[in-house]
Amino acid sequence: MTLSTAVELVNAPLLYKGKVRELYDLGEHYLIVVTDRISAFDYILEPAVPEKGNVLNRLSAFWFEQTKDWMENHVVHTDVELLGDVVKDKEQLKDRIMVTRKAERIDIECVVRGYITGGGWRQYEASGTVNGIQLPQGLRKNSKLEQPIFTPAAKNDVGHDEDISMAQMEEMVGKELAQELEAKSLELYAYARDYCEKRGIILADCKFEFGMVDGKVILIDEIFTPDASRFWAKENYALDVEIDSMDKEPVRTYLSSTDWDKNSQPDPLPQHVVEATSARYMDIMNRLI
Repeated sequence: MTLSTAVELVNAPLLYKGKVRELYDLGEHYLIVVTDRISAFDYILEPAVPEKGNVLNRLSAFWFEQTKDWMENHVVHTDVELLGDVVKDKEQLKDRIMVTRKAERIDIECVVRGYITGGGWRQYEASGTVNGIQLPQGLRKNSKLEQPIFTPAAKNDVGHDEDISMAQMEEMVGKELAQELEAKSLELYAYARDYCEKRGIILADCKFEFGMVDGKVILIDEIFTPDASRFWAKENYALDVEIDSMDKEPVRTYLSSTDWDKNSQPDPLPQHVVEATSARYMDIMNRLI
């Protein structure tokens, strides 16, 4: 069973429809529904991927629960039965919902990198730095960094987020808040990195979003999911190569093998690509929880 949208299933105003998540207004709280939609290269693809939303929501709920005693977050509950007649089909939305406090989002994507790969590697190749942070010479692609680094981005609701330096972030949100976000992000990364390590998984990098409630910084959105983190199976780790990450890699690989121009809606994904992607999401969840 897949869920492309919950609009017909929720008796509440739709506030925002993202690439994957839908945000509904419950008055005092928000209702987040995680769909099975999948995106790549800024396009939402067809068809949806079975169980993807289920996996993302369950993983986020797990990590929020694991960290709540030392990192306050926005979760009120994840029980669809408590929503009463707000939801028309509880079975369809089971494991896909999160009722949350209403936080004022801080428009910074808080990225932590433990390994030099992806966009960080491209920056390092060009300048020897990542977001203005000078790194040692001679690092190789996928090298583990001596210490994880905090590399924020300014959030843009349209287009791509923009990598910024810590100094730029301090100008945007103030020095005290910037340092608090950096400290919280590094603490979260270290916790999950060690947890994943015991399960044969490398947490290469990840991103967080934070918001303000009653003057306090809390963790919002999603955490340590395949859509917000780069997971590598330890047995696949190698230097100087493109490591197959435990996420929607089959989709990216397939699209890159076609003649799609990335400027128009692509054709529907083949069934074997959809099935392989669904299996990836289930695999990372089963290995983590």
